Amino acid sequence: MELDVTIFEMGPRDGLQNESNFINTSDKIKLVNLLSTSGIRKIETASFVSSKWVPQMADGEEVMAGIQRKSGVSFTALTPNEKGLERAIKAKADEIAVFGSASEGFSKANINKSIMESLQTFRPIVKAAPMPVRGYISCITDCPYDGPTNPAEVIKVAEELLDMGCYEISLGDTLGSANPHSTEKLLSALSSEFQMKDLAVHFHDTQGKAIENIGIALDFGISTFDSSIAGLGGCPYAPGAKGNVSTEAVVEFLESKGLRTGVKREKIKEAAEFARSLRR
Repeated sequence: MELDVTIFEMGPRDGLQNESNFINTSDKIKLVNLLSTSGIRKIETASFVSSKWVPQMADGEEVMAGIQRKSGVSFTALTPNEKGLERAIKAKADEIAVFGSASEGFSKANINKSIMESLQTFRPIVKAAPMPVRGYISCITDCPYDGPTNPAEVIKVAEELLDMGCYEISLGDTLGSANPHSTEKLLSALSSEFQMKDLAVHFHDTQGKAIENIGIALDFGISTFDSSIAGLGGCPYAPGAKGNVSTEAVVEFLESKGLRTGVKREKIKEAAEFARSLRR
């Protein structure tokens, strides 16, 4: 079935990474398996970061080894460095992602590097990766340390990531503070520099504006949307950030616009109920 839009599921990684109680590996595997039968074609499944910094993601290899691989579904992983890439290759990740920031303050807090230092770290990863690489940009409109983000800074980082070989840039509203005005301002600036097919959006729903922002992104021609089952999520380095916009809400909104998501409503409902149970 040909789709009009792509849902990129973040729940198993971005959704669970900030949970204080360790989620059993078997439950993580079950969540991914439920999602992979729902019609979603891209699932961020693991994060090959240091377990010292993100202990919830320490079992990435076990999760990747335990899931039921499904034809047509990409199981992806976050890789901050070359060691992370090696782990992702061994775990047979279908694609990987590197994560940068449009603000210096968040870059320092998140990965202890300046923006330029982080980009220099990513280049050999992207070059060496035998699978597609996606690039994330955090703090696209606001930073918890530096305040409002100038769209010019987002453009600079996006140019670097695309130049080094990332196939797509996911624009992250890390704090969930973006609103239709700031979203339109940013995308207007980006639309004069990039093709919209190379961009995706990743909204958190702290202010309850995520769906409105997705509507703005649709108007600009963006067709890939990150979301998290049951609205799981948050970021340990972004104080006040709540969960990602929920996959269920995004699917409902997109389909109300007559767009084909390929997602089976009953299956996604089942996955959402299970995801919510992991937080109890």
